[in-house]
Parts: sequence; C-alpha cells; structure tokens
Amino acid sequence: MLQFNPREFIDEKISLLKREIGGETAIVALSGGVDSSVTAVLGFKAIGKKLRAVFLEDGFMRIGEAEKISRVFEKLGISVNVYNVQREFLTALKGIRDAEEKRRAFRETFYETFSRIAKEAGAKIVLQGTIAADIVETAGGVKTQHNVLEQIGINPLEKYGFKIVEPLKELYKKQVRMVARELGLPDEIVNRRPFPGPGLAIRILGEVTEEKLSIIKKATAIVEEELADVECFQAFPVLLEGRATGVDRESNRKYGYMVALRIVESEDAITARYVRLDWAKLDRVRDMIIMNIPEVCRVLYDVSDKPPATIEFE
Repeated sequence: MLQFNPREFIDEKISLLKREIGGETAIVALSGGVDSSVTAVLGFKAIGKKLRAVFLEDGFMRIGEAEKISRVFEKLGISVNVYNVQREFLTALKGIRDAEEKRRAFRETFYETFSRIAKEAGAKIVLQGTIAADIVETAGGVKTQHNVLEQIGINPLEKYGFKIVEPLKELYKKQVRMVARELGLPDEIVNRRPFPGPGLAIRILGEVTEEKLSIIKKATAIVEEELADVECFQAFPVLLEGRATGVDRESNRKYGYMVALRIVESEDAITARYVRLDWAKLDRVRDMIIMNIPEVCRVLYDVSDKPPATIEFE
C-alpha cells in the first residue's frame, strides 16, 4: 500500500475543485469539525472569495460554537455567515423518538434549509466534508449519516437543486487530520474530537426537547473541559431516556435524568475500544455534572466496544 501523501492530495483536490466548480459560486456548511474545515479551506484555495462559508445554528451544537468557528476562520481569511435556524430544526424533530427517524428528519431539514440559503447566495454547487466512514456506515445500514445522499440513491440536483462535491470521500479521519495539518489549520481544529452531523439531537435518547437540550449542552461543556487532556478518539455525554429515583440535597426523593459517559479510542471510527478512564477523572466528571446540573441524579460509564456497540448511542 502506498503511503498517504497529504501534500499531493491537497494539490490534486484543489485542481479537481477548480475543474468541478469552474466560474460558479460554491457554498460550504461549517460544523466546527475537521472534515468540514478541511473542505472549506480546500475550496477557498481553489476559488477564493467565490466560496460562501456558512454556519447553521440549528440548536444542536456546542455552547458558543458559532462564535468560536467564526473567529478561527476569520484568521484564515474566510468570512463565515451564521444563520439561526433553531426553530426550524426543533419543530422538525418534535415528537420523534426513533434514532433513524431523527436522522432522516434532520437530513431533510438540513438540506431544505441549506438549499434556500444556497439559492440566496447564487450557489449551485455545495462542497461537503463527507468521509469514507460516513459512506461505509450509511451504505451498510449501521446508521444514516445525514451527509450521505448520492451513495444511497438520492440525487441532490433533482431533489434540492444543487450539485454536491465531496473532496474527502475516500479518506478516513486520520488522513483528514494529516491534510488539515498540512493546510496549516490550528491544532484546536486538527485534533478536535468528532461531533455528529445532527449534533446533540442524537445524544438525547428519545424525543428532543428544549429542556433536554439545555441539559446535554451543559454536560457536553463539562465533559469536554474536564477530559481535554485525555488521549481518545471521542469523549462525550449522552442523555438517557426516562428518569431514575434520586435524592436531592435536602434528602428528599426526586426523579432525575441519567447521563452516560462515552469515551473511546479508534483509528477510523469503524471499530473502537472504550477507554479505561482513571477513577479520579471519572469521579471529577461525575461531581461536576451532578453539582452543576441539578436535573441529573445519575452518571453512568459505558464500557462497550465497537462492535457490538456503535460509538454514538443513536
């Protein structure tokens, strides 16, 4: 097997994008992850200011994500337009409990919303950071990744009115990080842990509500801060469905939410092993969640590998 050369890949993809886009305007949706970030920078190097970079604040992102990503890309000379579309996405997912139905509802809302924004920008081409693992899992029926369309028989030009170009679709996460580093992206992007396309909507088991979103956002901020120095592929909380009996600070019985911690190491997201976290670290995360999120009364630790489990719960 030939060794992957990120410099050659970059040169090849910039040439490809110039040919595919020509004199058209293209648009890219930034999520804050390394995949969409690399796609945006490749697009910018290929067509410059004719690339429109947007961030959809769908309500399912980390706290302060839009501002953070805008700052990062401003330093790279790429202006990011932020669109607040939280109400559309919350409405689309209202009442849905099944994981795959949630993913499909998110996909439809994402592309319908993005199609409207692309038309406003005069863009007929969408650059998308789909990678090989997304395609493998969706085509294999493991779970639907919202950014996989043509590979499962959906023609985006016919359905949404734009052509999709996916410069990273043959790469896995490790290779994408190599390309990001070669492009000069900051370490906070290069080494950022993966975040699902539908965001925190799939880290809430069962129906998504504003109360549950508030809880998972706070828990996510705690986990990411407390475990920033842990070597792993992903580290995140999941809000489980239902409630369990607990005791409040006045020793009164209450029903509280349950949060599961998922920390895994992986090379390509196709397989994964749970991380044997130091007990002191685990205690610290538990205490921070319980103390700062009174709605939560139990914190559990997931010791499942992939397979048999998937990395995400939904």
